[in-house]
Amino acid sequence: MTTQTTDITPPPAGEPRSWWRDRSELGVCVLLLALGVLVLTDALTMDVDITQRGPVGPRTVPIVVGAGLLVIAALLAVDVLRGGRGEAESGEDVDLSEPADWRTVVLLAGVFLGAAVLIEPLGFPIAGALLFWGAAFALGSRRFDRDPLIAAGLSLVTYVLFNNLLGVPLPGGPLMGAL
Repeated sequence: MTTQTTDITPPPAGEPRSWWRDRSELGVCVLLLALGVLVLTDALTMDVDITQRGPVGPRTVPIVVGAGLLVIAALLAVDVLRGGRGEAESGEDVDLSEPADWRTVVLLAGVFLGAAVLIEPLGFPIAGALLFWGAAFALGSRRFDRDPLIAAGLSLVTYVLFNNLLGVPLPGGPLMGAL
């Protein structure tokens, strides 16, 4: 998470170093704190029908996540205030001097948008297969013999898991009767 440093490089002569600049990670703490409060507030004000409540109701996971966010925010703030500093980006295979690959970003955005538009008329199994295959293509896979089959299988398994086992209804489209 963070590493302790005792040797903070002094600012160049004539340039004062701000207290906030040395502890910029506190901004992440504030963001986590705000997100945790938002999640907890939403979970605690959720309208839950008493007949739908079981041993683990719909509030349980949001309350756990919100409390976890608050704990992480507090622990990170304590670490930063004690002198902990985040490690500088050194990505294993990321060359920070190279520009972003906008072609991949645009292809992925198009694939997600296309899946969102197609999910209602075609159903999740077909739109999901196009989503998985399109994402694999956008990220560089060119195995046209294997990728569509894997995408179709993954989409069908996801549909069956969500629709049949978890009870989350997904649009089946033309395949509704077959599945």
